Amino acid sequence: MKKLQQSALRISLIYLAFASFWILFSDGIVLWLAGDTRRLAEWQTAKGLLFVAASSALLYSLIRLNLGRVTQLLKARLNHESRLRQAAAVFESTQEGVLVADKNNRIVHVNPAFSRITGYAAKEVLGQNPSLLKSGRHDRQFYEEMWQTLQRQGFWSGEVWNRRKSGEVYPQWHCIRVIHDEAGVPSHYVAVFSDLSAIRHSQSELNHLANYDPLTDLPNRLLFSERIEQALQRQQPDRPGGALLLIDLDHFKHINESLGHSVGDQLLKAVAERFANLQSGSTTLARLGGDEFGLLCEDLDQAAQAGAKAQRLLDLMSAPFNLNGQEFFIGASVGISLFPTDGQNVDQLLRNADSALFKAKSSGRESYAFYTQELTQQARQRIELAAALRHALENDELRVYYQPIHDLESGRVVGVESLVRWEHPERGLVPPGEFIPIAEEGGLIGAIDLWVLEQACRQMRQWQQTGIMLQFIAVNISSRLFGRAELDARVAQVLEETGLSPSCLELEVTESAVMDNPDAALELLERLHRLGVRLSIDDFGTGYSSLQRLKRLPVHKLKIDQGFVAGLPDDSEDAAITRAVIGLAHNLGLSVLAEGIEQPEQALFLLQHRCELGQGYWFGRPQPAERLRLKPHPLPAFWADNI
Repeated sequence: MKKLQQSALRISLIYLAFASFWILFSDGIVLWLAGDTRRLAEWQTAKGLLFVAASSALLYSLIRLNLGRVTQLLKARLNHESRLRQAAAVFESTQEGVLVADKNNRIVHVNPAFSRITGYAAKEVLGQNPSLLKSGRHDRQFYEEMWQTLQRQGFWSGEVWNRRKSGEVYPQWHCIRVIHDEAGVPSHYVAVFSDLSAIRHSQSELNHLANYDPLTDLPNRLLFSERIEQALQRQQPDRPGGALLLIDLDHFKHINESLGHSVGDQLLKAVAERFANLQSGSTTLARLGGDEFGLLCEDLDQAAQAGAKAQRLLDLMSAPFNLNGQEFFIGASVGISLFPTDGQNVDQLLRNADSALFKAKSSGRESYAFYTQELTQQARQRIELAAALRHALENDELRVYYQPIHDLESGRVVGVESLVRWEHPERGLVPPGEFIPIAEEGGLIGAIDLWVLEQACRQMRQWQQTGIMLQFIAVNISSRLFGRAELDARVAQVLEETGLSPSCLELEVTESAVMDNPDAALELLERLHRLGVRLSIDDFGTGYSSLQRLKRLPVHKLKIDQGFVAGLPDDSEDAAITRAVIGLAHNLGLSVLAEGIEQPEQALFLLQHRCELGQGYWFGRPQPAERLRLKPHPLPAFWADNI
């Protein structure tokens, strides 16, 4: 606008100078040109016309010269107004709060986002000092340093905690800039800020998800490891140590497999709520994954205190869990490592507690065990054996031993049970109790079972071809192999390849394997039964068989677990269970085989209660086929008088 005024003034001054020159000198020039007063009127007229023409030409030239500049000025003004409108639209619609203060630090303008974030309406803050938003969380030095930066650099940015109208204190990210006038003097301050409370809340949620179990809301393995690390760092010579307890639920997979994962999740939440009763200021309870929990206890100066804590955990599991109106019973096993004696770092403590947990499970479950150095050695041996076992099949290190099965009344051998042995090139024969669990954990047991099945069938055919006629050869089928739907096809294939009659093969399946998935087990047993093979339930009495399901199973025989035979005939409970199993089997039309017979008195008791078959060290230990004794077992003289 100012430039337009200057341009108009310049045109007016030029025109004034031209007009003044014409008035002062035009008459004399006309008289000089006319020379004769008679023609003076004509020259006056010509002078007027010439003035009009000259002034018009002058004005045209001046206006044309300035028209381009005026056009540019008008365009610049329009652009400026457009930018102002855009800035105003941004100012009004931006999600960031904007506050404008004058040089006296009085608020002169705020945008709608300011009101939304702070809770103050514009009329409540106009004319006020921005200090009315202070939270009180920053000291005087903080604001002094902020103003010094503004004066020195012209802008400042950083995090500020302010207070809403409601009184809530919240974090902002603040950017303040100084606005100067034409003289370079500060005239205004513009503050643009963002509300960080939502971001902080999201960060808090992400941190919670990263460090806590979503099902039980307990610390997860990551946070639990950090707590252990912190506990170790706090350890001092004059302070008591602590304990790390790993808790694993016993047979939890049966809940998931039989009732579904939703019920399993409910049970885990209920277990977590019970365990939470043991928490205090010096303990941390965590869910480490699956059905495994961890309990970190600081300030425990004696192993007995850790044992008492573990026993309390086990006691908490003794009461039933009521879920959806149904009662559930589930036990737990606990492994304990003490610090700093059992480990100086997190990994070592967790590893040692896990070794102790394995010991507790191997000892019968529903118990606790402490870590010892011996457990570490055993764990290393398990790792070494697991690696070596993978090569045992390839290197022809496995052997099949056979244990005779006798008719208790006559003593003659009616069959044999096939048992796998591992002849390690350095250690010699590895006890089955060592490598069978490793094979089960590593998933090798299925391949080993199939190898034993093939070897046993071939051996049975060789005996038949040499005139040794046994009624059957028994082969153990692990839970892992029994869980494969194609088992019947593999059995049929082996029988066809070896030429053995199906009636000469007996497959022993554990009671627990059948009850893992009763419906699928029944279907598979029926297919095996149609092949013509014998079927036997092994370790009967140690699982949770349903009699309703048992009577539907197409099996031929029940095997009494050696744990019940060991107490015969003196242990009244073992005797009662044994009599009940024999009676149940006979009522269902099944024969009975007792394993683990080591004394003649045991065999006599079993025979007196109509158990037909038996096997055990009294009859003979498992032997390779070439050393196996298949002759009738000599019976004591008193045998005939007591049956």
